[in-house]
Amino acid sequence: MGDTEGPALAAQAPSSELKARILSAIVMVALALAAAYWGGWPFALFWLAAGAAMMVEWTDMTGVEPRRIVQAVFGLGLVALTLLYLSGASFTVGAVTGLVASAVGALLTTGIRNKLWAVSGFAYAAVIVLVPPMVRDYPGIGLLGLIWMFAVVWSTDIAAYFTGRTFGGPKLCPAISPKKTWSGFVGGLVAASLAGLLVVWAGGRFGVTHPFSLWGTIAFSMIASIASQIGDLGESALKRHCDVKDSSHLIPGHGGVMDRLDGFWAVALIIGIVLLVTHGVA
Repeated sequence: MGDTEGPALAAQAPSSELKARILSAIVMVALALAAAYWGGWPFALFWLAAGAAMMVEWTDMTGVEPRRIVQAVFGLGLVALTLLYLSGASFTVGAVTGLVASAVGALLTTGIRNKLWAVSGFAYAAVIVLVPPMVRDYPGIGLLGLIWMFAVVWSTDIAAYFTGRTFGGPKLCPAISPKKTWSGFVGGLVAASLAGLLVVWAGGRFGVTHPFSLWGTIAFSMIASIASQIGDLGESALKRHCDVKDSSHLIPGHGGVMDRLDGFWAVALIIGIVLLVTHGVA
């Protein structure tokens, strides 16, 4: 009996994990799209929760101490940033609030190395807390821009995985992520370009006005796809440095929130910089 149970259990384990991944992905996509559709407070709170989870995962992985106190300070800082954004506060007020939260967290943290890790974790989380609501509310971009971000990141992730497994070939960055290949990189790039173009085209067909040209959409989708894959590699490097497999075990079959949003974070960072430059500081 022992000879037959081993292979059977081994076969069931990947199947169960795949089912968990699929179900978790469906739930996450549904929540993200529903929150995006609602906008306003529900959407901002959705990304506040995501950012807070990422901050906790970051500080847990990097071993910041005293951990729970620092996490509480940074959590309050992220809440304050969300409330300020929703109340229409100026960029300057938000920036000062973020700097104060960073400074308090750094002062509480022991050791120079840990202070740097702590402040980096807060800044990392602040991007994901603020940029999606900024995109959702930005005139001329709004929901279409947000769906474009989702489409580019998701298509990059899915296409890179399947093309990499299908075609294999030279490794993209074996020192950081041994499974990623150049074929997967190119597959993700092509898929993101098509997905981004499709979203913008569909928006135009449904009467959604936008400032995106055909070639501009393709170019920016490619840039976002590259950023997404760099973000993925960056988080892999952090996990390797911290000697952990997943950022946490919060999401069944997927690991942590950072594991799911590393690519989206990188795209959000680029979009945030673009919006900041074009919109100006008030």
